Amino acid sequence: MLSSIESRKAFNPSSRGYHAVYHDGEINHCPGCGRTHWLIGRVSAECAFCSTALPLKEASNRGPAANVAFWSGARPNYAELNAA
Repeated sequence: MLSSIESRKAFNPSSRGYHAVYHDGEINHCPGCGRTHWLIGRVSAECAFCSTALPLKEASNRGPAANVAFWSGARPNYAELNAA
């Protein structure tokens, strides 16, 4: 029998055990073929030999909006910026 949503525990990804990710600056062996040649993208790395894809550890820590701009003081007037 399925449990109700209220009785479920919150999702905790660290409790699921082994999770392969690509670590920048380290030697990463492919879990599929064992080789170390990778094609690196923005959020994932792909093995150049067997096409196994791994998420980048650094990308999962930053989230989709890594560079947040904080304004101090008044925001610029966009009409003045476009006129310049």
